Amino acid sequence: MPERLAANPTPCPSCRSPMQAFTVQSHVGMNLELDLCHACHGIWFDDNENLRMSPQGVVDLFRHLHEHRNDPHAPLAQRMNCPRCRRTLAEGVDVVKSGRYFTHRCPEKHGRFTTFSSFMIEKGFVRQLTAPEISDLAERVKVIHCTSCGAPVDLRQNHACPYCRSALSLLDPTAVARALNSYGQKAQRTEESPRPTDLADALVTIERDRERAKREEQKERWSGNRPDPTAEIAGDLWSAGLDLVWRVLTR
Repeated sequence: MPERLAANPTPCPSCRSPMQAFTVQSHVGMNLELDLCHACHGIWFDDNENLRMSPQGVVDLFRHLHEHRNDPHAPLAQRMNCPRCRRTLAEGVDVVKSGRYFTHRCPEKHGRFTTFSSFMIEKGFVRQLTAPEISDLAERVKVIHCTSCGAPVDLRQNHACPYCRSALSLLDPTAVARALNSYGQKAQRTEESPRPTDLADALVTIERDRERAKREEQKERWSGNRPDPTAEIAGDLWSAGLDLVWRVLTR
């Protein structure tokens, strides 16, 4: 489904930039128009839109988020306002089987703002990392970002986020297949969970791609050497997991 700029675009609650409309199918066959901010990796949902998406709508959203998986994103503002009534959004923590996630709701019930990764936790598309995976990442990747609050986590010292205490989780092909089945759509494939080495390699590849893009954008000002891929890396579990899932969905 294409994204487009609406005639009267919804301003992002965090950065205030115009959000982009993205159309997906609802579970009753009608279209839903979601509001996405790629600068903040956030989604604004009107009127329980997060509960009304069809399985095909979720797959379409997967495809779109995968295309933008390497987009840079800014941290969320400390204070965010409802794009409908301008009231300050109330931050809350919701808990589901796959973990805990942050969401920001309008006190007048006009809608809610959530990050891409929090939406996937809500929908059950993630699983918690196993002890062998955490140990492998601690040795090879060292630092990752919490998929719940975005804070850096040094795996050599912490096996959970030291800021929000969320367990470390990953967008995972097996969890996606199970969740899609629970929404009434038969999964086309079932795969074993990614091996620890697959996850670490995905994180390292993502960081190499980001560093390459930075060098191309700043080549006239860049004076350092190419980063050592074995050095400390602030990996993004969200991007790595999305990449692993998309490999399965597109096979």
